[in-house]
Amino acid sequence: MDKPIVQWFFDFVSPFAYLQSVRLQQLEAVARVECVPVLFAGFLNYWGQLGPAEVPPKKTFILRQCAWRARRDGIPYNTPSSHPFNPLRGLRLAIALGCEREVVQKIFHLIWVDGQLPDDQAGWALIQSKLEIKNGESLISRKEVKSTLIVNGESAISKGVFGVPTCLVGGELFWGDDCLDMVLDYLADPKLLDEPNMRRVGALTASANRLQR
Repeated sequence: MDKPIVQWFFDFVSPFAYLQSVRLQQLEAVARVECVPVLFAGFLNYWGQLGPAEVPPKKTFILRQCAWRARRDGIPYNTPSSHPFNPLRGLRLAIALGCEREVVQKIFHLIWVDGQLPDDQAGWALIQSKLEIKNGESLISRKEVKSTLIVNGESAISKGVFGVPTCLVGGELFWGDDCLDMVLDYLADPKLLDEPNMRRVGALTASANRLQR
C-alpha cells in the first residue's frame, strides 16, 4: 500500500519551521513528505496579517519560546544575529537543489544553528560552501527556480495555507510546529476530523467583530 502524501510548506525565516524540520523523519515513517518552499511574507500580504516579528513584544516572546523549546527538546539552536531576515536566496536554492529533505534540513541547520544568513554575503558564501556549491547565484537566478517559488505560494494560498510550517494531508491543513502529533494521529485515523466537535467549527459564525464599534 502506497504511503499518503504530506506536503510540508516551510520558510527558512520561521524558527517554528526549523523546530519541526528536525522531526520530519517521524512523518516519513508513515507518509511520503514533499518539502515545499514558500515565502511567508506572501501569506501575510494575502491574508492581511502582521508577521510575528512585526509586533515587537510578540517577536521577543516567540524567539525566547523557540530557544526554550529547543533546549527542552535537545534540539541544536542559536538565535541568528538578525530576525527577520530575507530568506529568498535560501528558498530558491532549496528549489534549485530539488527540495530533498536532507538539503532543506541542512540549510535550516546552517541558519538556525550555525547562524549563517542567506541575505548576508559572508553567510551566503558559507551556505554555498557547506553545500559544496560554487554557482549559487547562477542556480537561484534561473527563471524556472524563481517561477516555482511563486507558483508554490499561489498554490498554497489556493489551498488555504496561511502560515508556516503547515502540513497538507488529503486536503486538510495542520499549521504550526506543535501540530505534528495531530498530523500523525490523522494519518493513523483519517476519521479524526469527522467527530462532531471537529466538524462544527467549519460552520461557526461570529457574534462580534473587532472592527465594529
